[in-house]
Amino acid sequence: MRDGFIKVAACTPNVRVADCEYNAEEIIRSAKEAGAQGAKVIVMPELSITGYTCGDLFWQELLLDTAKEQLLRIAEETAEVDAVLFAGLPLEYKGKLYNAAAALCRGEILGIVPKIYLPNYNEFYEGRYFSSGKNVNGTVFLKGEVPVSPYLLFSCIEMPGLKIGVEICEDLWAADPPSVGHVYHGANLMVNLSASDEVVGKDSYRRSLVSSQSARLICGYIYATAGEGESTQDVVYGGQNLIAENGSILGESRRFVNGITYGEVDIQRLVNERRRMTTFRFSSDEEEGKMEPVYQEKLFHLTICETVLSRKIASRPFVPGVKEERDRRCDEILNIQAMGLKKRLAHIHCQNAVIGLSGGLDSTLALLVTVRAFDMLGMDRKKITAVTMPCFGTTDRTYHNACVLSERLGAELKEVNIKEAVNIHFRDIGHEPEVHDVTYENSQARERTQILMDIANQSGGIVIGTGDLSELALGWATYNGDHMSMYAVNCSVPKTLVRHLVRYFADTCGDEKLNEVLLDILDTPVSPELLPPKDGVIAQKTEDLVGPYELHDFFLYYMLRWTFPPKKIYRLALQAFEGEYDKETILKWLKIFYKRFFQQQFKRSCLPDGPKVGSVAVSPRGDLRMPSDACAKHWLDQAEELQ
Repeated sequence: MRDGFIKVAACTPNVRVADCEYNAEEIIRSAKEAGAQGAKVIVMPELSITGYTCGDLFWQELLLDTAKEQLLRIAEETAEVDAVLFAGLPLEYKGKLYNAAAALCRGEILGIVPKIYLPNYNEFYEGRYFSSGKNVNGTVFLKGEVPVSPYLLFSCIEMPGLKIGVEICEDLWAADPPSVGHVYHGANLMVNLSASDEVVGKDSYRRSLVSSQSARLICGYIYATAGEGESTQDVVYGGQNLIAENGSILGESRRFVNGITYGEVDIQRLVNERRRMTTFRFSSDEEEGKMEPVYQEKLFHLTICETVLSRKIASRPFVPGVKEERDRRCDEILNIQAMGLKKRLAHIHCQNAVIGLSGGLDSTLALLVTVRAFDMLGMDRKKITAVTMPCFGTTDRTYHNACVLSERLGAELKEVNIKEAVNIHFRDIGHEPEVHDVTYENSQARERTQILMDIANQSGGIVIGTGDLSELALGWATYNGDHMSMYAVNCSVPKTLVRHLVRYFADTCGDEKLNEVLLDILDTPVSPELLPPKDGVIAQKTEDLVGPYELHDFFLYYMLRWTFPPKKIYRLALQAFEGEYDKETILKWLKIFYKRFFQQQFKRSCLPDGPKVGSVAVSPRGDLRMPSDACAKHWLDQAEELQ
């Protein structure tokens, strides 16, 4: 339960139709098993104490009384289970019968939630036995007063962010599911006790329904349904248990096999996402008094403990793991980038584009995007000027790749050697060329930018920016050097994704020589090439200085997209990069990430225009409205406490 994670379980225990004692034993057994595995929220199927397929036996007083007796037994025998448990039973209340879910915790029956929407089609005739619980609001006596209402919410005292709402099977399938109202009143974890039969294709629809409901309500969703043991007189029940979180399926059982499905729901992530969305609204106090129905909140206790994570944490969250999806995403991103540039070129009636081509990944991607934009506009690629500007750190490899790349893409190549200009500048400012400090490096970057701007003026064109999202996050750009352009096509593309975009273009270009040069660029170490090479080989490797980009992209994603604190990001990184980086390395670069991210905000406060391609971006106009003088103390203090 630390860091917002809570382990949950959807159970399909063995069942015998109308054998409440046997069913209670199986519920108790399953609850203890799930509790022993660390589950804190445990959900059983609809009418699990009696079985869903009892038919007219639901009218039998003996069955109803026995079901209540077994509910009390379940509460008593699961008192040592440190979890909140939901089980289904038929409940008689004020002369009517209701299909209900009972919430139990540490021996106490917290409340009973009746089903609202009753199916009366095909093999389902619940309306024959049960009444809708829509207007029920009262109490029953079960060794104490127990509230009965479909509008009960269950909140954990030790984990204040956790609030659970309940709906039962058909409630989810209705046009206006109760979960909408529950979420409106603060619920962030929905449980559904279900008994959904199997017909061909229904499993896909059911999965989609649960996934989409969790997405639109920004909640966790536990769906536990009936399985083997129910009557197969007319239909079969497959026990397709599902656990979802904000549109993602965290756990799914095999059908036609009873058992327990586990998952860890990140409540903190859901709370943060709701907080960010201005369109996500809760019921206000003023509305509370006007609206019907009236919601009630029941509190329960759980022991705070470490939740062992079984969910997969992707080490490259910006990059889809499946090739087909990755290729589709790459094509989409290239189109977004190109469409952004296309609009800018058309709007200002610009016929020319200027790009500083280094032979590295970022400038390569910028050129590929520019070529695609020109093709969209039906413009001559010769109007693209690729400028290579060799200086002290340029290697033969990158120079050759820049030349071949521009040739194969049909762009005009222009070479401007800047060594003499930079040396003159050193003399003007009194800098010794042998001193390879930040002045030595940045003078080259600013000279290159000046040349690009002036060539753009000569041709009536614009300078296309090459810097990527990862560099902007770390401030790894020379202020008013490569930091500046007239349209920055890569500004929201992280470094880990740049590589895949270039690879996708290489795989799909249909040009053997172009493919060959793109693959060599992919194989070249990332470097600004501002320091002299050693024996003709790149001496200055970016990741030796600022750290591995896969780590920084991971930190960036979870900091900005999900607003997680350093301790949680570190925990996730340890799992995601297990076997790839040790904890000392991860912690070292995490601290550096926070230092640089806060210190370098001033560079992001004046960024040029550029297209947003994903959920994480740092544009000061719409994505990251952060003051340049923000203090990193709290984040760094927490990072220093980590081990």
